[in-house]
Amino acid sequence: MTEFPTTADPTAADRLAEFTDHWHTLDRDERLEAFHGLDSVRAGDFFLSLETSERAALFTELTAQEQRVWLRLLPGDEAADLLQAVDDDLRPALLGLLDYSMRAEVEALLIYREDVAGGKMNPRYARVSPEMTAQQALAYLRFQAAEQIPLISYVYVVTPDDRLVGVISFRELILARPNQLISGTMNTEIVTVPEDLDQEGLSLVLSRNNLLAVPVVDAEGRMKGVISIDDVLDVVREEATEDIHRLGGMEALDTPYFQTGFRAMLQKRGGWLALLFVGEMLTATAMAFFEEEIATAVVLAIFVPLIISSGGNSGSQASTLVIRAMALGEVGVREWWSVARREIFIGLSLGLILATIGVVRIGVWEMAFGSYGPQTVQLAITVGVSVVAVVAWGTFCGSSLPFALRRAGFDPASASAPFVATAVDVTGLIIYFSVAKLVLLN
Repeated sequence: MTEFPTTADPTAADRLAEFTDHWHTLDRDERLEAFHGLDSVRAGDFFLSLETSERAALFTELTAQEQRVWLRLLPGDEAADLLQAVDDDLRPALLGLLDYSMRAEVEALLIYREDVAGGKMNPRYARVSPEMTAQQALAYLRFQAAEQIPLISYVYVVTPDDRLVGVISFRELILARPNQLISGTMNTEIVTVPEDLDQEGLSLVLSRNNLLAVPVVDAEGRMKGVISIDDVLDVVREEATEDIHRLGGMEALDTPYFQTGFRAMLQKRGGWLALLFVGEMLTATAMAFFEEEIATAVVLAIFVPLIISSGGNSGSQASTLVIRAMALGEVGVREWWSVARREIFIGLSLGLILATIGVVRIGVWEMAFGSYGPQTVQLAITVGVSVVAVVAWGTFCGSSLPFALRRAGFDPASASAPFVATAVDVTGLIIYFSVAKLVLLN
């Protein structure tokens, strides 16, 4: 039985850190036992450090009294995230554990989807009136700090009807003259995000403008809350994880690896593998179509892996580069032809490099072992031309498919490397044997 740290354990801090590292390897009962073995301070730190999905899994195993304590420990936005992560039928009872003001705050946040700005914002933010002096504003901020305002790097200037009219940094406020009006100090050029902006767009806004936080406003310009860089870091990690999973040719996991059940893991991975397997069957179909050519020149089959791997690898490279560029906002759908044209020229250049290596290899093997006989020159031309064409075609397909998916409303990351490679394998074989038929078999 694993021993867990307690308040009486002199090495509790070290053992707690070790336990945190191995948290994902523990089953449900061991996690509950571990959590109950922590003292209140470390338990609080650990509970707050958990990701929402892990926190929800632990939270639902606690008693109602424990749930009341831990739910009230969370800020309003994190409490809303937690309730969104549990089953819908549990939410009414959990909302009843909150006091009136916190419940109203959480219910307002639950209106939004979890993956949009409104669902991730914190409705508590540092605010002042434009008619205040700097001295009055500082005094008011001290009062707000006592109300658990999480971030006072930026102070937002709002009217009585909650319309955002300006922003001032805390540093600027401190350096301002005591009797200077906020309206004369504030910056009116404000970067805001709408409450329905998706989390990927939200992360782009913050990264491009180098902000620690960004205000969320409704259609009328009324301020609804603030999203900090900490929230966006979680978003970026989630988006990156999803993209990596899709690039690997599978559905994105909704939970950590060890928390994903065997059946769920099969469903996430099996569907894509089955689709790719069916796609690869077309490779066999293409080879069967050229069965006569292969029978005439068996040597052609030797270079099949070389040809299709070259096209698949170049296509995977192109799709990965384009997907990442789209995720960072470096390219958009309108730049499709510019990207595709650039990749075609790059593909031709890469193809020439690989073709040269392939032709040299054929020449060396012929001189050393006499492997290919009187048709060595024709074979070298066939392989060289095919490699150039297949690599150029692979880069074109790999760079174009993410744009096509985005245009159709799908995630460009679905243009995963295995998917592109499978598509290019089939067309690569057709190109290879077509060239062989013209050059080698005439």
